[in-house]
Amino acid sequence: MEIKLKKVNDAVHFEGTGVVPDVQVQIDGTPEIGGQNLGVRPMELVLMALGSCASLDFVTILTKQRQAITSLDVKVTGQRRDEAPRIFTAIHIHFELGGQIDSEKAAKAAELAVKKYCSVHDMLSAGGIAITYDFEIV
Repeated sequence: MEIKLKKVNDAVHFEGTGVVPDVQVQIDGTPEIGGQNLGVRPMELVLMALGSCASLDFVTILTKQRQAITSLDVKVTGQRRDEAPRIFTAIHIHFELGGQIDSEKAAKAAELAVKKYCSVHDMLSAGGIAITYDFEIV
């Protein structure tokens, strides 16, 4: 796997591309270091990676369980330590599901998605980050 970063302007704005070259992710630093609020911050990308990794697996498992998902909204919240480097110490994933979904199946699917199949979870938790999750069916 390989990604590419390209500096876009005189500030600290980058454009990232991965396997699909026509899809770009805008990445920018904080205004304190010259950022212009033109993209997400690198640590936000870490939370997005965890949330999307777990969500892809969650949806796949629920679909195999023949659950009728009409919506999925995910909120990932990270706590960071105060001193540099400001790494995450705890992260929580909240899944909000819509549709005709059995609560017991959703609980099992969430556990498998986060704790067994999500490789981003495994990398972060191996570094000592406490990762929790919950879900609600709306």
